Amino acid sequence: MVRRYFGTDGIRGRANKVITPELALKVGQAAGLVFKNGEHRHRVLIGKDTRLSGYMIETALVAGFTSVGMDVLLTGPIPTPAVGMLARSMRADLGVMISASHNPYDDNGIKLFGPDGFKLSDEVESRIEVLLESDLSAQLAKGDQLGRAKRIDGVQDRYIEFAKRTLPRAIDLSGLRVVIDCANGAAYKVAPGALWELGADVISIGVEPNGMNINKDCGSTDLAAISHKVREMRADIGIALDGDADRVMIIDERGHTVDGDQLLAVIAESWKEDGRLQGNGVVATVMSNLGLERYLGGIGLDLIRTPVGDRYVLERMRADGYNVGGEQSGHIVMTDYTTTGDGFVAALQVLAVVKRRNKPVSEVCHRFEPLPQILKNVRYRTGKPMENAGVKAAIAGAEKKLGVGGRLLVRPSGTEPLIRVMAEGDDKVLVEAVVDDVIKALTQVAA
Repeated sequence: MVRRYFGTDGIRGRANKVITPELALKVGQAAGLVFKNGEHRHRVLIGKDTRLSGYMIETALVAGFTSVGMDVLLTGPIPTPAVGMLARSMRADLGVMISASHNPYDDNGIKLFGPDGFKLSDEVESRIEVLLESDLSAQLAKGDQLGRAKRIDGVQDRYIEFAKRTLPRAIDLSGLRVVIDCANGAAYKVAPGALWELGADVISIGVEPNGMNINKDCGSTDLAAISHKVREMRADIGIALDGDADRVMIIDERGHTVDGDQLLAVIAESWKEDGRLQGNGVVATVMSNLGLERYLGGIGLDLIRTPVGDRYVLERMRADGYNVGGEQSGHIVMTDYTTTGDGFVAALQVLAVVKRRNKPVSEVCHRFEPLPQILKNVRYRTGKPMENAGVKAAIAGAEKKLGVGGRLLVRPSGTEPLIRVMAEGDDKVLVEAVVDDVIKALTQVAA
């Protein structure tokens, strides 16, 4: 079955054009019907980030879920990982996060979590897609079986306490000056509050959402502001979250970026030393740098690669018993604590290592020298550019030039009409050249 609605991370697109009230209503009905099992009173928990369109989508989802007889619990703005945690701890039948993560404010999306707090499998999403294409009028609830909706209080405090409990009791953050950038998004209250309660000296930026400034010149996808603030305030560390706080980038005391690959190395090595690392390795995606793979191999750990998307990382972790995984982009999954990527909890794990070793972040978080890696995107309107003969020839030629010591990855984005071209190897000039060859071929087709 060709998937029309779900991408690599839920349903995502331009608000009121792709993600319309009509679609959100139908998603509520379809997902509600899939997750109605048994005679108990079913309920769904809905969180959101700070996008203006969140109000519209939330209201439509409520109509959809209540129309099939599900009660709705509305949390207001909370991080995506909090939705997974709360769905499980509050025994909801389903969790929903309204967010387009790191995308601009005029995009939005719908992420779904099962009662176990994990994102849905491809099989379950396919069942929902079938219903989205169906007439559901005969399956709607009768008048006396309609659902109710209410806003619930205290969920932010619950998440703060959960996050704090992921640290060892002996660890507090007193003496650390921390800059936190919440991307004007879902964590704008919980992240600074938790850091302060843990004893840190907290400087907060990106904590004034207005519905349209989420991820704008801030957050994990635009690090200029936090890098400047760390240097200006002579802070020990900067923590940059994205709009829904499921990914993180770290800034060291010199203003330099620490990406997800380095964070995976820090956490994996620390957990190995503590005897906590399961599976003798880490799960990452095809995008992770070869430098990470070589470093982990040097300390006796494996790197297992999956397709891009934290859901695929998590599926492999669960299938094979790993408890640390993630993406270069900053999705870090630690199944001892979370059911999905949690940028803030990952940052706390790094802070614990920094505190325990009593060394600068630039030393603690620089585990390896990344190999030269070039990533470029080509936007296209329609069609399947990667099936073009000229593009296939360019890809084959690039792979031959790189040889066994390099990697080439050409793939369509799961959330945008883009073809992503990534190459890496020891020779930066060669890497740049092969990427440009493929980009040129794609551009001729996509124009």
